[in-house]
Order: sequence, then structure tokens, then C-alpha cells
Amino acid sequence: MQQEFTLTIYSENRIGMLNQVTSVFTRRHINIESLTTSESAIEGIHKFTIVIFSTKGEVDVLVRQIEKRIDVLKAYAFTRDEIVHQEVALYKVPTSSLFEGREIENLVRQYGARILEVTAEYTIIEKTGHKHETQELFNKLDPYGVTQFTRSGRIAINKSRKEPLNSYLRKLEKNGVNPSAYKK
Repeated sequence: MQQEFTLTIYSENRIGMLNQVTSVFTRRHINIESLTTSESAIEGIHKFTIVIFSTKGEVDVLVRQIEKRIDVLKAYAFTRDEIVHQEVALYKVPTSSLFEGREIENLVRQYGARILEVTAEYTIIEKTGHKHETQELFNKLDPYGVTQFTRSGRIAINKSRKEPLNSYLRKLEKNGVNPSAYKK
């Protein structure tokens, strides 16, 4: 049965890494719903956060294939209940809509959003939340003339007490492998 998985992939920050990682999904005909990359808490290590719909068996194979990539240190797959996640959405509406009534102001308050910038021409609103929440606010703001809308990919942290990558790196060190040269 297909379900949502959030993959966390740790790698070196090298040119072509994104292509290396996404090619594994392409070959297996798995669509990427969301992709975010950033530095991790460990210097020199970058983190990919990828959301897919697949089966547990397919995800297990996918994680093993990703870990075979030279510059990939470790990959993990998490179900929705194993992570805390958020997305950020930005909405641009005409400032004139803001002053025609209190509806936009009420929506900002109701949805826990905030106004980032107000100019004579436009107002930018930010909402942090899950995809369905940011989409719902878009649907409510759209009648007031949303001129631009963008949503980030998912960012996620697993719910385990410790970062699994740290445990993995300590295990490498214990076995005499220099973590900074883990795949060389």
C-alpha cells in the first residue's frame, strides 16, 4: 500500500549531487512531491528532505540505492508520524484589497499568518504550516486577488531523541573509519 514517506539524505555538498540523488527516483519511476536542500547541523554535510508516495518495500530499496552513491553518507526514510514538519508559503495581494475591508486582516489572524511587507502596490503575507493549511489560506485569499503565491518544500526533523546521523558517524569512528573520509 502506498503511503507518504519523508526521506532525509545526508551528503557532501558537491556539484551534481542533486542530479545523482534525483536520478535514482527517476529510474524507479517515483515522483518527488517536495524537495528541499540545506546545510545540516554538521559542518560540511548537507541535507536533502524529499517527500514521496510509495510502498515500504520500494522505499527500503530506494534508500539502499541512494546510499550507494559515492557522495551520500546516509539516507533515512520516515513516515508522517515519525517526524515534525512544516512548509512556508508567501502570498502577494494588492494592498488596495487590504484596505477594502477587514477580511484579509481577519484571515491573517485566523490562520496564524503574518504580514511581511506592505507597499503602496502590494502586501506580502507569510504562513508557516502543513501543505493543506497553506493551500487553504491561498483558497481564502484568492478572491481578494492573489497576484503571486509560492510554497517551500517540506522541512522536517525526526522525533527520535538523537540525530541518527550522529550515531552513524560515531559508529564509523569506533570502527576506525574517519567520518570526513567516509566514502573515499
